[in-house]
Amino acid sequence: MKAELRQTMVETLMEETEKGAEIVVLVSDSTSTSKISPFQEKFPRRLINVGIAEQNLVGAAAGMALGGMIPVTANAAPFLVSRSNEQVKADICYSKTNVKLIGLNPGFAYGSLGPTHHSIDDISVMRGFGSISLFAPQDPREVRNVFLHILGTDGPAYVRLDSLSCENLPGTEGVFTPGKISIHREGTGIALLCLGTAAHQGMAAAAILEEKGISATVAGISSIRPLDREALLSLLGRHDTVITVEEHSVHGGIGSLVAELAAEESLPIRLKRLGVPEGEFAPASPPEAIRALYRLDADGIASTAEDLVKSVTRRIS
Repeated sequence: MKAELRQTMVETLMEETEKGAEIVVLVSDSTSTSKISPFQEKFPRRLINVGIAEQNLVGAAAGMALGGMIPVTANAAPFLVSRSNEQVKADICYSKTNVKLIGLNPGFAYGSLGPTHHSIDDISVMRGFGSISLFAPQDPREVRNVFLHILGTDGPAYVRLDSLSCENLPGTEGVFTPGKISIHREGTGIALLCLGTAAHQGMAAAAILEEKGISATVAGISSIRPLDREALLSLLGRHDTVITVEEHSVHGGIGSLVAELAAEESLPIRLKRLGVPEGEFAPASPPEAIRALYRLDADGIASTAEDLVKSVTRRIS
């Protein structure tokens, strides 16, 4: 059964507030973007709209955290990360302030509005800051589990939250463990390692590949920091070809993370990173067209995998 990820976030925030959590939600003229109206109606004194002023939003959230509240910011990822970069760095990360930053509509969600509204560098930027946990939930079940975790854990967190409506994936069943690598499908030879909700495209690609006689593992990374390094090493060690899939620049995302780990550990893998190429902006187009352009949709992922398998076969023969 499908559910909208932002709706799941709001439901979880409401449940925890009803239980007594001192949650306050801050938006920057983003009540519709965050789908926060049900929370606002039930807890009108717990919703603060600072207007289009992201720096003020982050500073106010830091002050509320110092006052004993659990501030949750809910606004568009490109503006949260870019406009308030210094405040996030100094007021939240460096100060280890208990603020939960929610970057909504990341990647190409704003499509035709273009590079000013795309968020293809948020993971790269946030990986550069210390002291903050980083999450990109893959499905409704994981959204709930991630929010329960960050609301119950002291310290700053960033959640990359898509506007997708989707079903739960098999690898998110069971107890949520920060850092876990989710294995949605076991295969041989080739692994599709996906950031957040890109795992849904990875699963569709694996189904296409199966029809062509290619068995692919599909794994998801939803916890960038912390990250179970040993589990990721184990996954990489079981496959000779790895494709990383992310609605993000290949610079600083999970493609970079895997390349760094493979280099440090001298892993004999063939790595292909799918994402926005280094140094490029994504064009102003519908999200589906942008995904197709960068081979981030199911057909593109499957085609990339098939090309890699064929090139390996030619070399061996």
